[in-house]
Amino acid sequence: MYATYVIWAKHMHKFSRSAEELVGLSLQSVLWVVLFGVGMGGMITQVAGVNYMSFILPGIIALSVLGGAVGGGIILLDERLRGIIKEYLAAPIPRLSILLGNAASTATKALIQAVIILLVGVLMGARLGANPLGWLGALALVALFAIGFSGIALALAAVSRSMMGYHGMIFLFNLPLLFASNALYPLQALPDWMRIIVMLNPVTYLIDAMRALAFGATPSLPLPVSALVNLLFAVLGIWLALASFQRAVRY
Repeated sequence: MYATYVIWAKHMHKFSRSAEELVGLSLQSVLWVVLFGVGMGGMITQVAGVNYMSFILPGIIALSVLGGAVGGGIILLDERLRGIIKEYLAAPIPRLSILLGNAASTATKALIQAVIILLVGVLMGARLGANPLGWLGALALVALFAIGFSGIALALAAVSRSMMGYHGMIFLFNLPLLFASNALYPLQALPDWMRIIVMLNPVTYLIDAMRALAFGATPSLPLPVSALVNLLFAVLGIWLALASFQRAVRY
């Protein structure tokens, strides 16, 4: 797994030397916290036992993870189009290491973004739960979800022929995953037909578990189920990425 570490370190080194990447990834989410969260918080006092800022913050973190995963796919696609992937393939390393290194760097960036958004959210009125282990559990689920969705992004990047084509395909997953979830509204407030769609969305399980673990909200779904769904999503995402990548380099 040393090759995975080397690729992870390469991406993180570039990330640490590019302040605009961190600002660009976090700015949209911070604006959601400051503008949407504060504005809606003035009209809605409590949802699921917490204030609206605490309620909406996990959804904003999920949005930032989706954006970060898209960025991880762009890196792989750029390296593929420029022929750098061929250099990786010439080295005596497993192909899975290439994907795991990219996914791990995406998850690391997602955790950095999550901490920044949490700090901004607390300054804007969110109230963290009293159990630090719950905070760590929430961050662990964020990492699993980031790995899962980065796997989907990598799978699409492996078969895309251009940046425009990649963005067109990823758009089909990005915003629909966010809005067809419990990010902005509680499950109990949804009509039955929409609740079925929301329950099929892995984002729903991440957000519900984060609310319970990090902010002490009443969970709508059993926490073990939410944790298992995020774990399975991470495994599925990497499997899809590997299958797509192997097929792309074969032809």
